[in-house]
Amino acid sequence: MEGYLVTFFTQRSRKVDGVSIARLIVEEAKELGVRGATLFSGKEGFGHDGRFHSENYFDLEDAPMQVAMAVTEQECEHLMERIEKKQLRVFYTKSRIEFGFTSER
Repeated sequence: MEGYLVTFFTQRSRKVDGVSIARLIVEEAKELGVRGATLFSGKEGFGHDGRFHSENYFDLEDAPMQVAMAVTEQECEHLMERIEKKQLRVFYTKSRIEFGFTSER
């Protein structure tokens, strides 16, 4: 199959109605029937504002988060529409890829 590797970058502390933005993205992808999404928690990073975000004793809520998934072009369009409808402002990258399984099992 051909499609996109879409990766969203946010922080654990960014929430909407008490739910993290990363979790909302995973839930939206699942509702759309995307075959899978992976949520990563980062140790440290910095955002567009130049502020460091880290998972340490004093700042546990601001850990960097990343959601990655391989999607078809149609799934990508639908996911972006849903994110836009919820008015989520999230940085993302999108790269054209080929994806599939190595065997039928």
